[in-house]
Amino acid sequence: MAKDKILSEIKEAEQSAAKKVEAGLKEKEDKIARARAEAREIIKEAELDAEKSANNALKSAQEDLQKEHEEIVNKGKKDAEELISNAESNVDKAVAMLVEEFERAIYA
Repeated sequence: MAKDKILSEIKEAEQSAAKKVEAGLKEKEDKIARARAEAREIIKEAELDAEKSANNALKSAQEDLQKEHEEIVNKGKKDAEELISNAESNVDKAVAMLVEEFERAIYA
């Protein structure tokens, strides 16, 4: 009888050990699944952050380009106004020179 009892206890111990191993494997799989889900969430957040950062950089670059464009246009307008002003003052000089040359031609 002692032999049957010992075999029964061994069998129970084996079953208990098998259940513990099975529970441990299930817990391991659950932890791996949770870790993978967490990793996917971290990757998703990182992608969103990267997209926001890229959009901010793009917006900043566009603003810089707009400012540069405005500066170039304003400088062009200023240069054009200076050229017009110089040209207008040169018209008076040119007219005076033509009159002078005309008078020389008449009195020559």
